[in-house]
Amino acid sequence: MSTAPRAVEHLDVLIVGAGISGIGAGRYLRTQLPGKSFAILEARAASGGTWDLFRYPGVRSDSDLHTFGYEFKPWRDEEAIATAPRILAYLRQTATENGLDAHIRYHHRVVSASWSSAQARWSVEVERADTGERLSLSAGWLFCAGGYYRYDGGFTPRFEGRDRFAGPVVHPQQWPEDLDCAGRRVLVIGSGATAVTLVPALAGTAAHVTMLQRTPTYVMPVAKKDPVANALRRWLGEERGYRATRRKNIAQQRAIWRFCRRFPNAARKLIRWVNTKQLPPGYPVDEHFNPPYGPWDQRLCAVPDGDLFRAIRKDTASVVTDRIVTFTERGVLLASGRELEADVIVTATGLNVQALAGLALSVDGAPVHLPDTVAYKGMMLSGVPNLAFAIGYTNSSWTLKIGLLCEHFCRLLAHMDATGAGVCRPEPRDPAMPTRPFLDFAAGYIQRVVDQLPRQGDRMPWLTSMDYHSDVRLLRTGRVDDQELHFEPAAAEVAA
Repeated sequence: MSTAPRAVEHLDVLIVGAGISGIGAGRYLRTQLPGKSFAILEARAASGGTWDLFRYPGVRSDSDLHTFGYEFKPWRDEEAIATAPRILAYLRQTATENGLDAHIRYHHRVVSASWSSAQARWSVEVERADTGERLSLSAGWLFCAGGYYRYDGGFTPRFEGRDRFAGPVVHPQQWPEDLDCAGRRVLVIGSGATAVTLVPALAGTAAHVTMLQRTPTYVMPVAKKDPVANALRRWLGEERGYRATRRKNIAQQRAIWRFCRRFPNAARKLIRWVNTKQLPPGYPVDEHFNPPYGPWDQRLCAVPDGDLFRAIRKDTASVVTDRIVTFTERGVLLASGRELEADVIVTATGLNVQALAGLALSVDGAPVHLPDTVAYKGMMLSGVPNLAFAIGYTNSSWTLKIGLLCEHFCRLLAHMDATGAGVCRPEPRDPAMPTRPFLDFAAGYIQRVVDQLPRQGDRMPWLTSMDYHSDVRLLRTGRVDDQELHFEPAAAEVAA
């Protein structure tokens, strides 16, 4: 007796990831293209992405929530720099309010996706993270919303003698629930956003916290509460106040970034002056807070209400700038010959970046090698049909770009429906167009994998824009079709 093959479920759009980008993409699809079928596949057991994954003490945003939040949903909290639980509640409320809960499928990890030109669709292999079961789906479009780093582990460089240390060594991305640092000496290795968040959070109960950095980072205090934003909410109401604050903060972010890039020496002096005012008299500012690179060559670290500087003033935290030679039984030995003793060591040494949630792509049987592709409008890949991805800004709030990308994606799908197209594929008109790395960013976590990422071109629409106002023109008000984007008829027309 023969058994009929099980029908493969087909969706118009398959969204990979139920974090801030995936929830945003789902909302735009629901409101702008309500007739489209879609699902959001999430490998973990809960939504929220980064804001559910990270559990280390003090985890918070380093952008204001009036721009990091969605354009369509006001941020109603008084605190503009918010902790992870508040952000997570906001994201999950957004999903519920927009009817997305039923579209999210948990424990579904996308393993691979193969495009068939004959069928004009993606065949997607999925693994159930809870049962190990394998299943198949098909989709007209893939929307990769998994961010740009691996969730299964952060980056930790090789430290000589690490096994000699008697205490726990933890990475913030895998923070143990039962780790108690109260009354203990904590050594935090790193100087980025995670380190400057952890140090003041731990300093409240630890015996002492030391931030050990190889290279200083630019650190600036920001107000946890935005008094102008809260006043605008009272005067104009939630909706209008939020829109006004969002415009204000977008302009402010852009002005700061442009000032830093145009006048790096003046920006460096201004940041140093602010740091000096925040630190104790006679503090060696140039040793610990004067990076060898220009402002915004890497992302500036924001500290709400100057909490890191306050911990240093209170002598519950300190900064050491040196290089580790080896771990010891009691701590770490530095190149200067000094030994830093600790009871707990935290390796806040960064992320492991991966593109497109690490899924394996192929087009008509040929594997897609990302460094051979060029990013179109910062959201599609040359030679890869019906694939979009969401990467936000590195020089301002991530979500500002995600919203524009989602809008453009929905406009593109509507255009295809109106013209009868079923397939679109970006291809540069000039095959000899010069290319450069997709992200022009000096941060170590990017530089470690830059040769594994797509490229960008030297002209629009192949440039990866990091300017919100340019992207408004390109993605919100600009045409969705151009001579670099090739459309083909729907599958039924192809077969005919």
